[in-house]
Amino acid sequence: MIIAMWSGPRNLSTAMMRSFGARADCGVMDEPFFAPFLHVSGKDHPGRAETLARHDVDPEKVAAQCVAPSPRPYSFQKHMPHHMLAGFPLDWAAKAKSFFLIRHPQRVIASYAKGRAEFDLDDLGFAPQRHLWEKLGRPPVIHSETILQNPEAALAALCAAIGIPFDLTMLSWDAGPRDEDGAWAPYWYANVQRSTGFGAAPEIMPEIAPNYQAMLDACLPDYEVLAAESLKV
Repeated sequence: MIIAMWSGPRNLSTAMMRSFGARADCGVMDEPFFAPFLHVSGKDHPGRAETLARHDVDPEKVAAQCVAPSPRPYSFQKHMPHHMLAGFPLDWAAKAKSFFLIRHPQRVIASYAKGRAEFDLDDLGFAPQRHLWEKLGRPPVIHSETILQNPEAALAALCAAIGIPFDLTMLSWDAGPRDEDGAWAPYWYANVQRSTGFGAAPEIMPEIAPNYQAMLDACLPDYEVLAAESLKV
C-alpha cells in the first residue's frame, strides 16, 4: 500500500516521515519530486546543487518509482503539492492512499524564514495544497498541532482514516540521519535528526516580520478551508 502524505514545508513533515519509518512494516521516500521541481523550475533552494546531483530529475521516472513494488507492506512517501508542476504525472496518485498535513501559515512563515530569508508565496504551497486536495477527492487532513498535542490519539485517528492499523512504534525513533533523507537534509533537518519523538505542542504564535504580512494574508483562506476539514481527536 502506498501512503502519500501531502504537506507544505516546515510542517512537521520530516517528523512524520520518521514516525512512519519507525514501523517495521513501512519504507519511506523523501520528497521524490523535489529534484524534478528544481530542475524544471530553476528555483534556487538551499542544497540545490547537491539535490540535482544525487536525485533523479525526470518526473516520469520518479512517478514510476513511487508505484514500484515495495519490499514492505507500506510505502510512506512525503510529497509537497507545489513540487507537482504542470505536466508532471499525477496518475500514480490514484494508486496511493493520500492524506494532507497542515500547519498555520504564520508558524510556517516564521520557521521558513529562519532557513531561507528570501522566498515567495509559491514556496509555501498553501494554494497548491488546497487545489490538489480537491483534485484528489478531499482525502483526510490532519493538523500538525493536533499531532503534537496528543501524538498517540492523533496518529491512531490518522491510521484509521487511511485504513491501516496504528502501531505504537510510530511514537518514537532513534536520533540521527537516515539513508532515505534527501540531499537537502543538512540545510533543514538538524532538529529532527536530534529528535527521538514528537516535541511539545506550540503555545504562543510566533511573530513575523512586517514584510511577510501580505504573504500570510494570502495563505490564510486556503489554510482555513483545509483546517476546517482536519481530523478531530
